[in-house]
Amino acid sequence: MEPRVRVEGWKVPASRWYRFLPALVLGYLVLMEAVLTEELDEEEQLVRRHRKEKKELQAKIQGMKNAVPKNDKKRRKQLTEDVAKLEKEMEQKHREELEQLKLTTKENKIDSVAVNISNLVLENQPPRISKAQKRREKKAALEKEREERIAEAEIENLSGARHMESEKLAQILAARQLEMKQIPSDGHCMYRAIEDQLKEKDCALTVVALRSQTAEYMQSHVEDFLPFLTNPNTGDMCTPEEFQKYCDDIVNTAAWGGQLEIMTERLLIKALSGGKNTKIITLNGKKMTKMPSALGKLPGLKTLVLQNNLIPKVCPELRTLTQLTTLNLGNNLLEEVPEEMKYLTSLKTLHLSGNRICRFAPGACDGLQNLILLNLNNNHLIQLPQEVSR
Repeated sequence: MEPRVRVEGWKVPASRWYRFLPALVLGYLVLMEAVLTEELDEEEQLVRRHRKEKKELQAKIQGMKNAVPKNDKKRRKQLTEDVAKLEKEMEQKHREELEQLKLTTKENKIDSVAVNISNLVLENQPPRISKAQKRREKKAALEKEREERIAEAEIENLSGARHMESEKLAQILAARQLEMKQIPSDGHCMYRAIEDQLKEKDCALTVVALRSQTAEYMQSHVEDFLPFLTNPNTGDMCTPEEFQKYCDDIVNTAAWGGQLEIMTERLLIKALSGGKNTKIITLNGKKMTKMPSALGKLPGLKTLVLQNNLIPKVCPELRTLTQLTTLNLGNNLLEEVPEEMKYLTSLKTLHLSGNRICRFAPGACDGLQNLILLNLNNNHLIQLPQEVSR
């Protein structure tokens, strides 16, 4: 038997399939129509389905009529009632489906509009900024505003009395081989100016060290400073707690230095620059990298505390402190007990713990006849020299 090919409901002999090429094309078009039908809107599809269901119902009714003899009036009457009932039920069903479709379509349109509006709002809304970013932007804005004010002020001063005064002062300084140094007005300006002057005196104190020692001095002389500090809101004298916060701000913030801080620095610099009555100096934890050479101007010094710094060696001026009784150089970077120690003939207590000491300089202990306590804990020494035991 000759094989046959089925094309959209047609049986075609395999040997003559090419004659039915139009049928293949027609089948392709039928398939395309089915695809397009799926893409029609829901209402059109529903109407088509209703039309199809009505045709099927008419065929069913016709079958029912054919099954009932024409002379059977009773069954004919019942048939008429059943047909009317079926038609009514189908009509009711189609009407409800149409109403439901219209209601669903309306809700979908409302939801679609709401979603579109929501998307529009979200697209136009700027990205959320974190609190940290807001703080950074605010700080940057304030800094920019400050720089703009400074620039405007400088432009105004070009023709003002201040500019003329600066020019005359520069001429006077130039005649004396001096000059003005610009210090940035960042809150540390007073301390930076003092730091710069101390460098010329071979007294290397950083801004951090100056702030720290200023606060320490004020805290150790509360009665001298507290009466001059008032609460900016009430005008009353600061409480001890407010005074403590004031000192903490000196150390931990870029608070501007005022008259009290200037007086404190003046007293400290005086002590380092030749105050003959100075007996005790404490510069603990100031991150100092060398001892101040101004110590040579303090012949009456009794106690010198320079522990917790970064000092690798002592200064030559140390040998002038013949009245020194206590010296604390603990927790620094010393690698030897220096020769300058032999000149401290009045020394009774010497703390050198927490360094890197691995040796004694020749004759370092020769003049320490009054030494009572020598602390060498936490160093790199293997043994003590014989002169220490003497």
